[in-house]
Amino acid sequence: MAPSGSLRIPVAVLPLLLWGAPWAHGRRSDVRIITDENWRELLEGEWMIEFYAPWCPACQNLQPEWESFAEWGEDLEVNVAKVDETEQPGLSGRFIITAPPTTYHCKDGEFRRYQGPRTKKDFINFISDKEWKSIEPVSSWFGPGSILMSSMSALFQLSMWIRTCHNYFIEDLGLPIWGSYTVFAVATLLSGLLLGLFMIFVADCLCPSKRHRPQPYPSRKLLPESSQPLKKVEEEQEADVEDVSGEESESKEETNKDFAQNAVRQRSVGPSLATDKS
Repeated sequence: MAPSGSLRIPVAVLPLLLWGAPWAHGRRSDVRIITDENWRELLEGEWMIEFYAPWCPACQNLQPEWESFAEWGEDLEVNVAKVDETEQPGLSGRFIITAPPTTYHCKDGEFRRYQGPRTKKDFINFISDKEWKSIEPVSSWFGPGSILMSSMSALFQLSMWIRTCHNYFIEDLGLPIWGSYTVFAVATLLSGLLLGLFMIFVADCLCPSKRHRPQPYPSRKLLPESSQPLKKVEEEQEADVEDVSGEESESKEETNKDFAQNAVRQRSVGPSLATDKS
């Protein structure tokens, strides 16, 4: 009979445990989950956002207080949300999260970093007393929707993708660590080469070199100062042409004279030969 009595105690306690469990009542957490796909919902209304990591002890201690605070969200007219940094690296870069847990307050697109105590009472007083008004909002240059933070988010996502590929090469493909590093080094060199070629192509299209530019024909209408050297050159060329033509004419006259003298001599020699023969 003793064994049966020892079994009755857990059976009697089990209904109480099931009744006290939150899921037994059909309750669900009032904390909303924010991801890269729906983060723009933060730009409308009032929000309290917690950035946490599952491995962080401080985050684990904060979770009960955060869940209790979320139950007051409807009464305070504030949305309570959380972001898992390990699952959403893009949001970690967009909000510059360096150490979890990190809490932000957002009101109509203005973000403020909460740095007070992390208890339910302090969170409630922060919203009900509007203590957030005394905190300087984040500059628009560093806001999560700015171009700078968008590029930072892309950089964080790229780093997470590289880490995932590294783990895949080592664990699934069985490559050594140096082999994985070699793959990334070759990929970096190739991407840099392609990017450099693309930049050179764009530079040539926007600013073509002088060798490819068509050279314009020299215009006849020149300034007086610039036309003087050209006139001198033309005059010298004309003088050279006249000298050459003069020398040619003189040489022609000399040849004509020599030809005429030769003809006269031949005529004078002819009759003398005839008289000698007779």
